[in-house]
Amino acid sequence: SRPMIETVIAAVDGLGDETLLITNKPDEYKQFGLPMVGDLYPDHGPLGGIFTAVHVASNPHTLVVACDMPWLNRALLEQMITLRQTADVVVPRWEKFPEPLHAIYSKACLESIEANLKEKRLKITGFFGQVAVRFVERAEIEQFDRNGRSFANINSPEDLEEAGGQ
Repeated sequence: SRPMIETVIAAVDGLGDETLLITNKPDEYKQFGLPMVGDLYPDHGPLGGIFTAVHVASNPHTLVVACDMPWLNRALLEQMITLRQTADVVVPRWEKFPEPLHAIYSKACLESIEANLKEKRLKITGFFGQVAVRFVERAEIEQFDRNGRSFANINSPEDLEEAGGQ
């Protein structure tokens, strides 16, 4: 079985002009040959990673996915990419909750994200009130991913077993 991050990298390969790995442990990932960037706000959780990715990306829009989501649905991601011009954030909403680690962020978000980081307000969706957000709703998601499997992540050996060890 291959490392989970390899599955994630394969799922997003070619969707944009570049694939960046935001990590503070570059030695663990150098075998993938991707550009790696350390958090610009270390110890600020996923929001710090999102800020870093959007800040260093060469494009005005950045697709952000977590490295522990082995069932990313490429067709859903492609659909989200077509919506990128419609808002500052394009984020799926599944079971009433946004999925901010499976979302597209524009550089227009940077100021609001950074303000929250400086105040140690680390909830990812905490800045959504300051920017234009396009929620991708369940009916849209189900056209590509009937069960919302895209948003499942692996946090335990039980999760991994359910994933078939992938």
